Amino acid sequence: MRRFFLRFAAAGDLIDDVYVITNKQIAVTSSGKYYIKCFLGDKTCQCTARMWNASKEMFAQLPESGFVHVRGRLENYQGNNQIIVEFWGPPQENSYHVEDLMPTTSKDIRQMFTRVVELCESLQNRHLAAIVDAFIADDELMTNFRRAPAAMSFHHSYIGGLLEHTLNAMEVADAVAKFYPRLSRDLVVAGVFLHDLAKTWELKYATSFGYTDGGQLVGHIVKIALWIEDKAKLAAQQLGEEIPRPLIDVLQHIMLSHHGEPQFGAAKVPATPEAIAVHMIENMDAKLMMALCSTRDDESPTEGNWTEYLKAFNVRMYKPDVAPADIVEETPAIMITNPLFGDVISKKR
Repeated sequence: MRRFFLRFAAAGDLIDDVYVITNKQIAVTSSGKYYIKCFLGDKTCQCTARMWNASKEMFAQLPESGFVHVRGRLENYQGNNQIIVEFWGPPQENSYHVEDLMPTTSKDIRQMFTRVVELCESLQNRHLAAIVDAFIADDELMTNFRRAPAAMSFHHSYIGGLLEHTLNAMEVADAVAKFYPRLSRDLVVAGVFLHDLAKTWELKYATSFGYTDGGQLVGHIVKIALWIEDKAKLAAQQLGEEIPRPLIDVLQHIMLSHHGEPQFGAAKVPATPEAIAVHMIENMDAKLMMALCSTRDDESPTEGNWTEYLKAFNVRMYKPDVAPADIVEETPAIMITNPLFGDVISKKR
């Protein structure tokens, strides 16, 4: 049972629990003694931490990023909490829950994944369906898909966030496509399913969030385009026929253009109706999640009616929901005889 979370800790509190350590560094005081500085965190927040009178051997024993058992106390330093560590070491087995240490979706991961598969199974183009099936059949990839965050910090930045973001956007794509009959629903739904899938490879999320070396060097946008090439070959073997080259090219184009503009990381500007749809749908879900977290979360960082300046929107946002749903108390229906036709109808009071 966890004693408390760091967001609710105050100066003077004693800590004796498991935390996530990141960004460890060793430094030297003005008197020539070693000390270790790092971040310690749980699912609610991170705090800076210091251990005085440390050694190089102690520093080497700490993981670069991982779970550590920490004993110490919280102090107020320049208006912020800081942990002064007295002891740290490897955590005992079964002494912590990962969901306490890393932010996690509040939704049911199994149910979300089942719905994603249902939407993928609704594709009617056999070539496109075969490519998507090749991705779903990759058990390791799908395991990572169910766990990965959608981003480091901007939106859906929690375990299961990539799955949640993908499903949200797929549901929107499914709903929107019926209003545009000349739009290829299959390409839009498949494009949304695939657009961020390589974030399973781009990001690290075993004990804390960060970028892999490949993620820094190549990125998810290019990687998913390469994966499509590979999965199309597997799909061709499964079908016993070649996947049309134009379909592969268009699907790769959707991946390369889903960020919309080069300044936002797109390798190409959307040049098909389906690429435009995928970009706008996934961007809407990401931006709405960012806006809602900034304005409607109980733990938003500012008091009053306005957020702090949000760089993603170039504005401070107004927080109140000024049109909440009114609660109307249902009243029993009464039976009335229609004087014209003699039938009985019900009417609420």
